Amino acid sequence: MARATGRMAIGTLLLLLSVVAAKAAEIHVLAPTTIRAVINALDPQFERATGHKLIVEYDVAPVVKRQIEEGKEFDLVIVTRPLMDDLVKQGRVLAETRSDIGRAGAGVAVRAGAPRPDVGSADALRLALLNARSIAYAAEGTTGVYFLSLLDRLGISAETKPKLKPMKGGAVVAPVATGEAEIAIVTMPLILEDHRVDLAGPIPSELQNYIVFTAGIGSVAKQADGARAFLALMTGPAAIPAIKANGFEPVSP
Repeated sequence: MARATGRMAIGTLLLLLSVVAAKAAEIHVLAPTTIRAVINALDPQFERATGHKLIVEYDVAPVVKRQIEEGKEFDLVIVTRPLMDDLVKQGRVLAETRSDIGRAGAGVAVRAGAPRPDVGSADALRLALLNARSIAYAAEGTTGVYFLSLLDRLGISAETKPKLKPMKGGAVVAPVATGEAEIAIVTMPLILEDHRVDLAGPIPSELQNYIVFTAGIGSVAKQADGARAFLALMTGPAAIPAIKANGFEPVSP
């Protein structure tokens, strides 16, 4: 295992160094807001090693996919695994480059310094949601769909409907930070990224839903070599600390 990890690290380094001599380029990346902190952590290392510059546009994963289908140009895209599978089927992403970055679960956010409700069990989470004055969640995206199904599973859809605040564009924790919503249900990386909010806790394991984020290179990418270098960095051992520190878990092969 140690030898394999070493070979991966060397391979990643060689791939990064192989593009240093090439003309510096702008690598256009489309990605969900959820993975922004990981990209921000790796960006300086990538730019120092290659001389290339990342140009990243963020939105929720379904919007990212829709932009590509409408003709938006990109070199590298990151979306959820099912959306990536569809982009590959459409011929918009090279199948051989499809690579999992990490997975993230959902959690409960509260305003920084506010009392943290008990969400450690299904019953506790149910009570916390019923007691909350207002609840923010993603209007579009996998986590938003999951949250609404979670309310159904807990049997509290009708009771909580009047206090739900659907948020667009991935800005789910913003109303909690400003006091417009008491809690938010969103992927944990978005909670950990914003210092204005605290993580009350993850959704209990028996109710949890993990989302796998997957990257791939565009079939007509203008900067394919640079995109491959960044993809190698994101999927190599050097990225694991950034992945774990920002609320993700590595995905087992």
